[in-house]
Amino acid sequence: MKINAGEIRVGMLLEYKNDLWQVLKTQHVKPGKGGAFAQVEMKSVNKNTKLNERFRSNETVEKASLEETTFNYLYSDEINYFFMDPKSFEQIEIKKEMIGEKGKFLIENLEVSVSFYNENPISIELPNQVKCKIDKTDVALKGQTVSSSYKPATLNNGLNIQVPPFIEVGDEVIVDTRNLEYVKKI
Repeated sequence: MKINAGEIRVGMLLEYKNDLWQVLKTQHVKPGKGGAFAQVEMKSVNKNTKLNERFRSNETVEKASLEETTFNYLYSDEINYFFMDPKSFEQIEIKKEMIGEKGKFLIENLEVSVSFYNENPISIELPNQVKCKIDKTDVALKGQTVSSSYKPATLNNGLNIQVPPFIEVGDEVIVDTRNLEYVKKI
């Protein structure tokens, strides 16, 4: 699908120079002389390289069309994560390096949305909130109301977050997967 350069947004996937690019930054520039343009920083999904490109505002670029399918997480090995389609029971594997830090939130049977480009999985979308258990946290100091009333904690998956002072080791909490923030205690 063709879109104008002015419609490019962060997070979009573009087909450009025979590759698939994810938009990292975009800035609309209108210089005093000449036409306006969009300065776009992109990262190649396949080659892991970066590219800075200028598109004139009247240019069009090809937005990648993705198919999204729901899968359940099964298990992982040293290299891959394995997922299963709950309808067809078909299994797919996605490399750990492609998923990155998000992989620490994967627990058995967690429902995720997998994006496919040309029938190849390229990314996963976790649910916005997941349940985690507190493995380690500091003791809250009394009278610490003037400064921020949050303390560091380590989750059972190894990630570090900030939690309110009443959270103790062993408590189950809800964590927002988009920004790694504490939501509530269960």
